[in-house]
Amino acid sequence: SRQSLFSADMTDFLHITRPGPGPDGLARRRSRVLGEFLGATALGACALLLAASRLPHGVNLPVLLGLYGLAVTGLWFQVARHYPHGDFGWCNTVTLMRGALVLALIAPLVAGETGWLVVIIASVTLALDGVDGWLARNRGLVSAFGARFDMEVDSSFALVLALLAFSAGKAGPEVLLLGTARYIFIGASFALPWLAAPLPERFSRKAICVLQLSALIALQAPIIMMPMSGVLAFIAAAALAWSFGRDTLWLHRERG
Repeated sequence: SRQSLFSADMTDFLHITRPGPGPDGLARRRSRVLGEFLGATALGACALLLAASRLPHGVNLPVLLGLYGLAVTGLWFQVARHYPHGDFGWCNTVTLMRGALVLALIAPLVAGETGWLVVIIASVTLALDGVDGWLARNRGLVSAFGARFDMEVDSSFALVLALLAFSAGKAGPEVLLLGTARYIFIGASFALPWLAAPLPERFSRKAICVLQLSALIALQAPIIMMPMSGVLAFIAAAALAWSFGRDTLWLHRERG
């Protein structure tokens, strides 16, 4: 569910249904995860450098690398505390690389430019969104941590694309809803705790998420201009507002 990232009880991440590996086994498992995490970090850095070096340089590469370093450091603390498996896995590596590509898109955002290269990088990022989940299921590495990591990357991806579209004049303020809706929902949950309750799985929610990101990517294309771009942003924003509105009404009816 869209709010599981901020409402999940931390004990869900730490719950163990079988005896622990013991101090020595735990140390070996953490060492293995750390080694794989460092390898994934290196691959993510390569993806960041490859993408950012070809994008408009609104931000210097050393600055982007510094931001990346801070992000992966924070991520490691979450891995060490909440990741339940003994392998970091290609699934999380792909998600980390997706996050690096999202970070690279900050360069054209600061430069105030968009274009076909942004479309290509964003399309690759979206395509990989289906790969990490498949890898996690295929390798038996599904976890609440992985779901949270994936959704955080998706949310930041949508936010950066929405800001890019708005700064390029592709649409009005409605396009910002495509990048901020989840954060608004999170903020509202602090005042209305019942918004943080779990939601039932719905295929329509996933379909609208794909529509949301696809529309934001299309808005980066130079051939999509007003009024077409404005109509596209409005349709996607209306669909997203409907999805959040339906979930809000469901949570309101089910509140304890």
